[in-house]
Amino acid sequence: MPDPVMRKVWAVFDQAQDVYGVDWPVEYRGTDTQRLSQLRELGVCAFTSLVYAHKPGMAAWLNDWCAAFAAATPDCLPTATFYPEPGVDEYVASAIDRGARIFKVHLQVGAFDPRNALLAPVWGQLAEAGIPVVVHCGSGPVAGEFTGPGPISEVVARNPNLQLIIAHMGAPEYSEFLALAGKYSGGAPGYHHGVHNIHERVGAVPDWLAAQSCSMPDFVVTCYSVRTSRTSRTPTTRQSMRLSGSASVMPGCDQCCTPTPPNCSV
Repeated sequence: MPDPVMRKVWAVFDQAQDVYGVDWPVEYRGTDTQRLSQLRELGVCAFTSLVYAHKPGMAAWLNDWCAAFAAATPDCLPTATFYPEPGVDEYVASAIDRGARIFKVHLQVGAFDPRNALLAPVWGQLAEAGIPVVVHCGSGPVAGEFTGPGPISEVVARNPNLQLIIAHMGAPEYSEFLALAGKYSGGAPGYHHGVHNIHERVGAVPDWLAAQSCSMPDFVVTCYSVRTSRTSRTPTTRQSMRLSGSASVMPGCDQCCTPTPPNCSV
């Protein structure tokens, strides 16, 4: 993220006890150069910047920054975002033309309705282009007016070819979002509704998740939670499961999200 935006995000997490009711320390509070080195040391061979706009007039500027950052950082996928505002379809089209490979929006922080009429052409563009969108739409860690499966499911119903990655597995509405994935993951060739990656501070992965997901023959879910020692910076996988299926998986979270090439660590 641009440095001023990153510092504001860090400030929110510094107050997480008051905002979310739990401590949520920032593990990688360094320069861009330091964080890039840490990602590469962890074996991450491709990643995104995953910015998101929370007010009008911000998204196009963030997209410009992301395009420049990706151009200077070969292992960072070109990333973009959008917000319901006049001209949104134009700057999203521009981002696609410049090579954006993934988008990110945050319905809780942005406090906007994904069904907003201004976004109708945007969802259509992204569905037609086959570009995945990471959407934080679950009601964890705090609910918003437009979080939960209801609003975003209407968007999917209107755009069944839309490739969505539901951040944090839609916590805490795991069952509802998994049902949405089951309904649409086989709806059209090339459509994969990814419900992926959970942070334990948002909500524990329920025991029934694996069994319920296995009922989807063309759907793959990979769940993992990585904790990093503040001293050693060595990641340890707390929980990992891969469920059989033929659909591709696009791992997604608020920190790193990218289609995973063969033999590549995430």
